[in-house]
Amino acid sequence: MDKQLQRKKIIQRAAQEIKSDMVINLGIGMPTLVANEINNHVENVFFQSENGLLGIGPYPTDAEVDPDLINAGKETVTAAKGASYFDNAESFAMIRGGHIDLAILGGMEVSQRGDLANYMIPGKLVKGMGGAMDLVVGAQKVVVIMDHMNKHGESKIKAQC
Repeated sequence: MDKQLQRKKIIQRAAQEIKSDMVINLGIGMPTLVANEINNHVENVFFQSENGLLGIGPYPTDAEVDPDLINAGKETVTAAKGASYFDNAESFAMIRGGHIDLAILGGMEVSQRGDLANYMIPGKLVKGMGGAMDLVVGAQKVVVIMDHMNKHGESKIKAQC
């Protein structure tokens, strides 16, 4: 199966976890694409970014780009009607306080027990873990999506991370 088709199926499956009235954090990379696959019957969904935005809208057109309005992955976004802005401390209070219904995160590796390595593989450049550490313990439900093989054709599903 084509890699792009595989990714689309993974993204579409993750979108099935989204229900009406949820507050959702989408991780960097493939998870950001989940918002494009929400079923039409799902209403009042609020996307949260750990850098301080609740109510992320769709990606902007060229005319709408505001370089100061970004998601956690440093991509430009729009703010949905009714969105709110807050500082990083408030954002993490929201996450740590259990107010995120669903976190959809990317992964570099996952163990057979469900352990997640999403910010570092030994021997590779470390960019930092961002909010994932807080999201995996603070969100009501966590879904990890990723390609199942790395660029060398090796499984990213491991006995142990």
